[in-house]
Amino acid sequence: MKIFITEEYLIGGIQDEFHFRYPHLKLEFFRNPHGIFEGSPRKEKLTRDTPIDDIRDIHSAAWIDIGEFVTAAELEQQFAHLLGLSAQVFRKSGSIWLETTAMDGLTLGDLEAMGRESPVPNEIPENDLNEQL
Repeated sequence: MKIFITEEYLIGGIQDEFHFRYPHLKLEFFRNPHGIFEGSPRKEKLTRDTPIDDIRDIHSAAWIDIGEFVTAAELEQQFAHLLGLSAQVFRKSGSIWLETTAMDGLTLGDLEAMGRESPVPNEIPENDLNEQL
């Protein structure tokens, strides 16, 4: 499955299309790039109403493959190389969203299955740095 992204898109439009396909995953976009198996600083996260034309380095439209056999790292690299956007995949774990940094080598299908099967924790530690619902 592929999505066609043009300069008219807002960050939220990309997120919605991805989340429709993968309800236990989400995409976040950041001001600066990160490496494979690295996270992104929360303070650099872009809001849903940000037009991609205002933040991307490469000004062209592109097809982005979001198929179940694409790894998180490959998806993030597509956004970087084709559109100049810094994306990060998150996986739902109970009631929190975890960056997939240690799991960038897993496919979107595998990550979705992990999120779907993840139990809801009894409590969330106070020092948890991941994003809570």
